Amino acid sequence: MRSRGSNNRLATAASGGGLAFGSRVSALLLAMFATMATIYVAGRLWQDAESRMNLVEELEKRAGQAKSAISVDDTLKLIGCREQQKKLSAVEMDLAEARQAGFALKQTKDDHSKKNKKLLAVIGIITTFGRKRNRDAIRKAWMPTGAALKKLEEEKGIVIRFVVGRSANRGDSLDREIDSENEQKNDFIVLDGQVEATEENSKKTKSFFIHAVENWNAEFYVKVNDDVFVNTDVLGAILSTHLDKPRVYIGCMKSGDVFSEPNNKWYEPDWWKFGDGKSYFRHASGEIYAISQALAQFISINRSILRTYAHDDVSTGSWFIGLDVKHIDEGKFCCSSWSTGAICAAV
Repeated sequence: MRSRGSNNRLATAASGGGLAFGSRVSALLLAMFATMATIYVAGRLWQDAESRMNLVEELEKRAGQAKSAISVDDTLKLIGCREQQKKLSAVEMDLAEARQAGFALKQTKDDHSKKNKKLLAVIGIITTFGRKRNRDAIRKAWMPTGAALKKLEEEKGIVIRFVVGRSANRGDSLDREIDSENEQKNDFIVLDGQVEATEENSKKTKSFFIHAVENWNAEFYVKVNDDVFVNTDVLGAILSTHLDKPRVYIGCMKSGDVFSEPNNKWYEPDWWKFGDGKSYFRHASGEIYAISQALAQFISINRSILRTYAHDDVSTGSWFIGLDVKHIDEGKFCCSSWSTGAICAAV
């Protein structure tokens, strides 16, 4: 028979063995879980690393293709196209809003044919307020009116219009007189954005060329003073002989002194720019001269940076100094006298 102390020792030993066995199982399970977690994490890291490598290789491949296919110029063109696309989208939105507001662009058949039909020349007669007598004399002498004016355009490809700006006091009696005369005759180009003043003549001539080239598709654009009579048949014949020249400037070429005295009629504020000799460069006399379409387009495109001088003929000549332009000194454009074969006469 065992004593109570022996029984206690056996119970203690059995209990200690159970605890040891449980600890070993727990440790084994933890080790298994740790191993599986390590394998899982390592696998994910490997997959991520492999994906990154593939992505880097693909990006490098595409970047290499882009570098080889797209030059700097192409990149600039793409940027420009995107900017233009943005502007176009904005314009389209504005047009959509305008249509919703009840505005619509109406293009008549006359507008369409005027822009697309190739004319020989558009002649602008530079006039001003208070010169109706001169205009009436021109209408009687060499500028057709009414249906005859339209016939000249259709049969000979020559458009003729008087050119005038607007009064500094917009809408006053001077403007109303021009509007009334134009309603009767329908032979004006009224430059709404141009102030009519003597000191603005050079800018008005520039505005005429801009307006003409943007509204008529012609081979030549001709500027004429309203105290000059023109033989349009001879003018047309002379212009036709120069159709093969892309950039041509035709007129009675001259030079002349530059006047630095403010009280002189021909005073030039920028006289110092013309050197110590104070002589103008060669340019066509302002009574009448013609420029080809390419030169009129050049004026239109560069309108904001083209300098004007005191006189319109000097200003026009200055715009072509640095260009590859054929200057033609045509004696028949000299209007001092109506000689045989001349196209003009000053009165």
